[in-house]
Order: sequence, then C-alpha cells, then structure tokens
Amino acid sequence: MENTMEKMIAAKRKERGMSQLELAEKMGVIDKAVSKWERDLSCPDIASIPKLANMLGLSVDELMRAKEDFEKPSKMKTANIVSLIFRALCIAMGVAVVVLAVLEELDEKSAFLMLGIGLSCAGLALFEK
Repeated sequence: MENTMEKMIAAKRKERGMSQLELAEKMGVIDKAVSKWERDLSCPDIASIPKLANMLGLSVDELMRAKEDFEKPSKMKTANIVSLIFRALCIAMGVAVVVLAVLEELDEKSAFLMLGIGLSCAGLALFEK
C-alpha cells in the first residue's frame, strides 16, 4: 500500500468493511467529506484525527506520518524541476536572440550576453543530472 493519508484511509476503511457513508456517520461528517479525504481534495479536521485513527485501527502517529511522508518533496523531483528551469531558460534565450536579430532590434553586445546566459543555463542543466 502506498504510504499516503488518502490511500491509507481508503484501504483501512475497506479492510474494516465500511462504506464511505458508514465511516462518515461514525465521524459525524457527510459521506462527501470522506470521499474528498480519500481523493486528497481535503483533509480531516485536526480535532477529528484521533477519532479517525481509532476507527481505522491506526495510531494518530501512523495516520499523520502518512501525510507527512506524502508531503515531503523528494530530492529527485527538486533536481528535475531545477534542470527543467535551466533548460527552459536556455531555449528562451536562444529564441529571444533569433527573434530580436530577425527584427533587427538586437545589438552585438546584447546578443552575446543573452547567448552566454543561455549557454550557462544549458551547462547547469547538464551539470544537475
């Protein structure tokens, strides 16, 4: 089972043979609230966490840790985002130089500066991997 709060709520509810409506009634909420919890569209109210954990046969720590683990950004995702930004800047600088050169709105010094920035970003994108 994937260790996220929404997956854990759904799996534990099903293990206990409860429908969303049954869990909702026991929690004092509507079944749409449980559905939203299980689809990660909302989270249970903080005051109801102990009751929910108990109904699912979990400790509060287990239930909360699932959400915490889910929310931690991975280093790989961060590296991919940084690399994507550098590649996008590289492309943007190249396109800007071409467009401005075609429009004859670019002096030589600015062109080299923009190309330098683009090449630096390309190098950083490669270095990030």
